[in-house]
Amino acid sequence: MTKIIGLTGGIASGKSTVSNLLRLAGYPIVDADQIVHQLQSAQSKGLAKLATAFGNQILNPDQTLNRQKLGSIVFGDQEKLTKLNEIMQPLIREEIWRQVDNYKKQQLPYVILDIPLLFEANYASDCDQVIVVYVDRSTEIQRLMQRNGYSREEAEQRIDAQMPLEEKKGLADIVINNNGDEDHLKQQVAKLIDNMQDYNL
Repeated sequence: MTKIIGLTGGIASGKSTVSNLLRLAGYPIVDADQIVHQLQSAQSKGLAKLATAFGNQILNPDQTLNRQKLGSIVFGDQEKLTKLNEIMQPLIREEIWRQVDNYKKQQLPYVILDIPLLFEANYASDCDQVIVVYVDRSTEIQRLMQRNGYSREEAEQRIDAQMPLEEKKGLADIVINNNGDEDHLKQQVAKLIDNMQDYNL
């Protein structure tokens, strides 16, 4: 029976790095961010719905999505953020479970759901185990500012749009602390992989 392992964290917490390390170790990954990009690609059903809801101002001249423009519209406006989620979440959910079912048909022992909104969008209850990649708030803000070139206010807006990482940490079965450097993170992931193999999580 295929076990479902949820992987989540905060923005700039290092979740994607952990996901990539698990992928390199041979774990099958269902990547929600990748699915979102597919659903919002040019000529897609998702992008058409977004343009109807938020106007053609969110489109680049080549009719692809201007993510920065969409972000500036929805982050800091709870009503618009809710509308975005109402449009995208059903499409995302459908594709996530299509991929999970495909892995189940292959009778793989496990599949990892890499989902930023694992708790917020109610995927956690469908998981056998939940891993949270954790950093403290000040580190998260600094890393997001450095990575994306955001002001402190912009970084805080995006972080505040998600469930607080402290709260996610309290709901996790396994916590990976990423306040240290990349080597420390890799050591924790290697230990996690050993434990998953030993105990067949």
